[in-house]
Amino acid sequence: MSAGRFDPNQAQNLLEIEKQFAVKAVEHAQTYWNLLEKVEPKELKLTKLDDEIYDHTMTTFPELAEAPHSKLVKLDEDWMKSADGKERWRKFMMEYEKKIKDYNFGSLIRTDATKEYGETNTIFVTRIQFYAIEIARNRLGLNAEAHEIAKKEAEKERVQKEKDAAKANKKGKKSS
Repeated sequence: MSAGRFDPNQAQNLLEIEKQFAVKAVEHAQTYWNLLEKVEPKELKLTKLDDEIYDHTMTTFPELAEAPHSKLVKLDEDWMKSADGKERWRKFMMEYEKKIKDYNFGSLIRTDATKEYGETNTIFVTRIQFYAIEIARNRLGLNAEAHEIAKKEAEKERVQKEKDAAKANKKGKKSS
């Protein structure tokens, strides 16, 4: 008995597979947020092709290159997902099919570069769209605020862990 060819257009949406993709997207977002905390965004390198991706993004989407870069600071999901936007992004993406691993995987991106990831500040994009936008945001200094937010959050977490450890230590001493 031979297995037929897999046709993704005929495949059912399997909940377990969708959950795994969602988990990967969330892990990717958490990893990126941790990088923003630890590295100055202007110094952050996301791929070996950052220069190429940045130049290609700015020439393909000149509206993103216009100062003060408001279209990069606050993403317009309707623009990105309009018929014209989809076609332009599709052409852009295909340039990276053989250059960037998982170029078309789903990723979460912040719609407002000045804020952290959150339910109302996150949309789903492809990995290459994530790279294109975040590389540009980093190079243009648009993630500086996010960097500061991430650093403050990490410091709060560190202080809270120290307090929790001190409480646990006190309880341990009392029960001895």
